[in-house]
Amino acid sequence: MSAVEDRLAELGHRVPEVVPPVAAYVPAVRTGAYVYTSGQLPMVDGSMPATGKVGAEVSAEQGKACAAASALNALAAVKSVIGDLDRVVRVVKVVGFVASAPDFTGQPAVVNGASELLGAAFGDAGVHARSAVGVAALPLDAPVEVELVVEVAP
Repeated sequence: MSAVEDRLAELGHRVPEVVPPVAAYVPAVRTGAYVYTSGQLPMVDGSMPATGKVGAEVSAEQGKACAAASALNALAAVKSVIGDLDRVVRVVKVVGFVASAPDFTGQPAVVNGASELLGAAFGDAGVHARSAVGVAALPLDAPVEVELVVEVAP
C-alpha cells in the first residue's frame, strides 16, 4: 500500500476498485505528466449512498460525504493508470458538479468534501485549483460528480 493510501486508511478511508464506466468512456487517461479522470460518481460498494438534489432530498452534509466518495473513486481511476498514488506530484484541478435544488447555493461547501480528502491524502501537494458547479441533474440521479487533473512523476 502507498503512503497516500496509508494516510487515507488512518482517516477511515480506502481507495476502492475502479468504478466501471456507465457509458462510452474510460475512467482516466494519462497524457505526458498529467492524468485526467472522467467524472466520478459517489458509488460505494456498487451502490449510490444517496440520490437526488442537494438542498432537497440530499442534505449538504450528505452531499459533502458524496463528494469525498467521488474523490476516492477518482483516486482509484488515477491509480488504475499509474499504479501507485505516491507517484502523484500534485493535484492540479478539481471540478465538482452538485445536482442542486433551485435555491441551493452551497456548492463550494459540498465540494469541500473532495478538497479536504485530497488535502489529507497529499498534504501540500493536494492543494488545488477548483470549480464547484451547480447543475440540474447528474447521471444515475447522483447528487455529486467529481473529476480530477493530477500531475505525476515519470
